[in-house]
Amino acid sequence: MAYRLPPLNSLRAFEVAARHMSFQKAAEELSVTPSALSYQIRQLEDYLQTPLFLRLNRAVSLTEAGQRVAPGVHDAFERLAEAVARLKGATPANVLTVSTGPAFAAKWLSPRLHKFLERYPDIDIRISANLKLTDFRSDEVDLSIRFGGGNYPDLHVERLADEHVLPLISPHLLERLGGRLTIGDLSRVTLLHDDSANFMTNAVSWADWLRRARITHVDSTRGPRFSHADHALEAALDGAGMVLGRLTLSMRDIASGRLVAPFDLMVPAQAGFYFCCLPERLSEPKIRAFRDFLFSEIAAERGILDDFRLRKSQG
Repeated sequence: MAYRLPPLNSLRAFEVAARHMSFQKAAEELSVTPSALSYQIRQLEDYLQTPLFLRLNRAVSLTEAGQRVAPGVHDAFERLAEAVARLKGATPANVLTVSTGPAFAAKWLSPRLHKFLERYPDIDIRISANLKLTDFRSDEVDLSIRFGGGNYPDLHVERLADEHVLPLISPHLLERLGGRLTIGDLSRVTLLHDDSANFMTNAVSWADWLRRARITHVDSTRGPRFSHADHALEAALDGAGMVLGRLTLSMRDIASGRLVAPFDLMVPAQAGFYFCCLPERLSEPKIRAFRDFLFSEIAAERGILDDFRLRKSQG
C-alpha cells in the first residue's frame, strides 16, 4: 500500500507547535529558528490547501481543520517513537539514566554518587547532564532533577530543595582586596553573572541583590556572564571576581573554605530543585532507590544549610 504523505518535517513541526500552542517554544524543542518552523508549517498548509493555525498578535490557535488533524498526527508520532524504541531494544533493567543540569551534576550529584554506587552496585547509572527539558515519552531517561518553579504537567513531581543566592568570593581574592569587604568596596570588585536561570522571568540577578541591599553606586550590568552556574562558580573559585552563587551548588565549597560569603544578605532564588519521573514508573525499584538516595542526602545536608542561613539572617 502506498502512503501519500506531506514532508515528515512539516508534520513534526505541526505536531510540536500544536502541542505547545507556541511557534517559539516549538522552535526551541526542534532546535530551529521560529521562521524555519513557520516555513515548515506553511509547507504543510500548502500541501493540504487549508490553514491549520490562526496567527494572532502574540499567540497562535488551531483552526477547525487543525483541531481535526492534530490528535491523529500526535498519536502517529507517539506510535512511531514506540516502534523505534522497540527496534533499538528495551533499556536493560539494571540501567538507570538520570537527566539533570550540568551544574547540579558537577557540584552536587557527582561528589555524592559513590554512596549510591556502594549501596546499589548492581545498578548501572548514567548521568545525562544538559539543560534540555526531558520528554519522558520519547527520551531514554528514567528520572530527572530539574531546577525551576515545579510546574511539570503529567509527571510525578517532588520538591527536593529550595534555593537561595548570595555573593561568594575566594578567600585569596578577598585577601588581595584587604581581607574584608564593605558595601563601599563593591565598586572595585568584578561581578560574575550566573545567567543559567534566565529562562525564568523572576530569576534573581545582581541588580535584584543590590536593590535589596540598598546599594545604588554599583553598576549591576558589568562583569563576565556565564550560561552555566558551575562555570560561574569555578571562575569565582579561581579569583576572577565575586559571583551571586546558588547556595545548594556552592555549599561544599563554602564548607571547605574555598569560597566565603562576605555579606549577610541572602535572597530566595524563587525556584528550587525537583525530582521528576513518570507517575507509573515511581514504584520501579531502581527509580525508587535513587529517589530515596536523593532525599536522604538532601536531609543530611539540610541541617548544615539551615544553620548557614540562620547565621546569615542574624548577621
